[in-house]
Amino acid sequence: MRGKDFLTIRDFTSEELCQVVTLGRKMKAEPGRYARVLEGQTLALIFEKPSLRTRVSFDVGMQQLGGFSVNLAASEINLGQRESLHDVAMNLSRMVQAIMIRTFGHDIVERTAEYADVPVINGLTDFSHPCQAMADYMTVLEHKQKLSGVKLAFIGDGNNVANSLMFAGARFGVHVAVATPPNYEPHPQVTEWARTCGKSTGSRCTVTHDPFGAVHDADVVYTDTWTSMGQEAESEERRRVFLPYQVNRALMHAAKPDAIFMHCLPAHRGDEVTEDVIDSRQSVVFDQAENRLHAQKAILFSLLH
Repeated sequence: MRGKDFLTIRDFTSEELCQVVTLGRKMKAEPGRYARVLEGQTLALIFEKPSLRTRVSFDVGMQQLGGFSVNLAASEINLGQRESLHDVAMNLSRMVQAIMIRTFGHDIVERTAEYADVPVINGLTDFSHPCQAMADYMTVLEHKQKLSGVKLAFIGDGNNVANSLMFAGARFGVHVAVATPPNYEPHPQVTEWARTCGKSTGSRCTVTHDPFGAVHDADVVYTDTWTSMGQEAESEERRRVFLPYQVNRALMHAAKPDAIFMHCLPAHRGDEVTEDVIDSRQSVVFDQAENRLHAQKAILFSLLH
C-alpha cells in the first residue's frame, strides 16, 4: 500500500485491509514498538467540516509514530477560492509526506489525489468515510473475535458511513443489513458493488425498510445521526421520518442477546439512539472512538513506511 491514496475501501483488496486491521491491533497492544517509524515525516490535515475524533486521532496518531502534523482550517486556506485545489495540492506535495482531507464532495478528495504527489487520505466526504469503517471493523473483531460471518445491522440514513460499512463488509465477509426509510436508501450502485464483491468472501448485503427485520439475529447494531453536516435545513423533516428507526431497547431486543451497539459519533441522544442503549453494557461507542487512533496509525504506516 506504500504510496497509495486511501480514498475508499473499494480501492483495496481483502488481504490489504485485513493487514491494516491486524497492524492496528498490534499498534494498540505495543505502542512503543512503533514510536519512531515515521520520524521526520509530516501530515497535512485539511478540515472543511468540524471534527473531534478525526482531528485528534490523526494529530495524536502521527505524533505517536514519530512524525508531525499541520492543521489547516477551511477559513485559513479557503480551498478553491483563495487558491485553486490544484495549487494547494502541488504546494503541499513539496512540503509534507501525506495529506488528509475532510470535506463535502467526494470529487474534492479525488481531485486532490490526482494533483498531489503524496498519498491523500479521505477523512470523510459525503460519499465515503473509509477510516471510520476500518476502526469499526477493528472494534467488531475485538468484541466478536471474528469478522467473517458476523451480521451487522445498520439502522438509519443510507449515508457515507453506511456506504463504507457496506464496502468493507463485502471485503471482510460480514453480512450487512441496512434498514432505512423509503427514499433514504444507499445509492443502488453501492449496494450492487457490495453484493457483487461479497460473493468472493461469502458476504451478504441486504437493504430493507424494516428495522426489526434487519436487526433480527444481528451481532452488531449500528446507527448514525439522522442529519449529517450540510443537511441542517432538513432536520425537522428527517426527525419525523426517521423516528420509527430509532435504536431503542425494543429494537436491541430483536438482535442477538450478546449483540453490541455501535455509533460513529457524535450522537444525538433521544433521536437516533436512546440513553439506555448508548450507555448500556452492550454499547462499544467509545471503543470505536479510540480505535480511530489505532486504525489510522496503521493506515499512515502502510502508506508512508
